[in-house]
Amino acid sequence: MEFSNSAKAQEYLNLLQSFMDQKVFPSETIYHKQREALMASGEPHSLPAIIEELKESARAKGLWNLFLPDSHDPNHGLSVTDYAVLAELTGWSPEIAPEVLNCSAPDTGNMEVLHLFGSEAQKKEWLEPLLNGEIRSGFAMTEPDIASSDARNISTSIVRHGDEYVINGRKWWTTGAMDPRCQVLIVMGVTDPDADSHHRQSMVLVPLNTPGVSIVRNLSVFGYQDQHGHAEILFEQVKVPVTNLIGAQGSGFEIAQARLGPGRVHHCMRAIGMAERALSLMIDRAGERKTFGSALAAQGIIQEWIANARIDIEQARLLVLKTAWMIDTVGAKAARKEIAAIKVVVPRMAQEIIDHAIQVHGGAGVSQDTPLAAMYAGIRTLRIADGPDEVHLRDIARLELKDRHIAK
Repeated sequence: MEFSNSAKAQEYLNLLQSFMDQKVFPSETIYHKQREALMASGEPHSLPAIIEELKESARAKGLWNLFLPDSHDPNHGLSVTDYAVLAELTGWSPEIAPEVLNCSAPDTGNMEVLHLFGSEAQKKEWLEPLLNGEIRSGFAMTEPDIASSDARNISTSIVRHGDEYVINGRKWWTTGAMDPRCQVLIVMGVTDPDADSHHRQSMVLVPLNTPGVSIVRNLSVFGYQDQHGHAEILFEQVKVPVTNLIGAQGSGFEIAQARLGPGRVHHCMRAIGMAERALSLMIDRAGERKTFGSALAAQGIIQEWIANARIDIEQARLLVLKTAWMIDTVGAKAARKEIAAIKVVVPRMAQEIIDHAIQVHGGAGVSQDTPLAAMYAGIRTLRIADGPDEVHLRDIARLELKDRHIAK
C-alpha cells in the first residue's frame, strides 16, 4: 500500500484546503445566523442562502461530485483512497462542506446506486439532476417497528400488481426527506416474502409527491434539528410503475451492501476530520485558559488527552486508508472485515476526543458558541447509523472464526 497521496488527490487536496480556508470556514457564522432566522420563521429545513452561493463557487473551481469513482469518470474521477483524504477535510465543517461539494449523504450513496444499478431512464430522470445539485434525495430502509440492525427484518411490502408496485409500510430516519429540495426516495422493502432472507428485498424509486406518501414527523438528534431532516414516513397503497425497480427484483440486500462499503469510508473519514478539528479546538483552549495559576495545557491530564488523541487519530486514519485501498484493489466484499472495523473504531475514537474537547471548554463546550456539541450529537449517532457497533463486532468475530475454520 502506498501511503502518499496520488498526484491527482494532492492537487484536489490543495485546492480544497484553499477553498475551506477562504470560503467555508468564514461562512460558518453566516450559515448559522441564516439557519436561526429560517427556524424562527418556521422553516427549519429550508436551505440557508449562503450554501447555494458556496455551491456555485465550488463548482466553478472543479470541486464538485468528488466522491464519484474513477470508473464513472476516468478523466476526473478519484479512487476511494483518493477521495478519502478529501472527505476528511470536509469533516472539519460537516454541516457545510459536503453539501457545497455535492458530496453529502444520502445523495452520494443514492447516486452510486443509480450509477451502478439504475436503468438509463432512471439515470436520466434522477441521477442527472442529483449530479447537478438541482434536487436532493432520501434513502428509506430503517423501520420503527423492527430491529433494523438486521436489514433482513424489513417488513415494508412492495407487491407487484400488473405494471405497478404497491408499497405499504412505515420508515423512519429517512435522512434528507424533510428538505424542500428532496424529490425522490429509494425505498427498500419485501417483494418476495417466500425467498431466502437475502433475496426477499428490493429497492424502488418513489417520488416524494406520490399519492399515499405521508411525512409523519421530523426526528431530532439530541434535540438538534438537522437542516435536511430525518423523517418518519408512512407509505399507504403507494403505487409506482415497475420501471422504478432498481436492478433486479430480490437484489435489494446486495445493492444495500454495495452502497454501504464506500459510504462507510466517507463517513469515517469525515469523522476523522471532526476529531482533528476537535483536537485543534482543545489545544487552542488549553493554551488560552488558566486555572489555579497555570494554563490548562500545563496540566498532566490535558497533555495525556492531547497525546492520546493524536495517537488514536493516526491509528484510525491508517485503518480507514487501508480499507479504502482494499476496496480499490480487491473490492468491497473482500474488505468486509475492514469496513466493519472502521465503522466501530472511528466513531468511538472521535466521540472520546470530542468529549475531551468539550470538557476542556467547560460550559462553552456544550453551548452553541463552538461546534463541539453538535459534533458530539452527530458522532454519537454514527455509532448507531449504518449498523450499531455491536452488529459490526459480531460480523468481525464471525469472520475471524471462519478464517480459523471454527464453527459459528
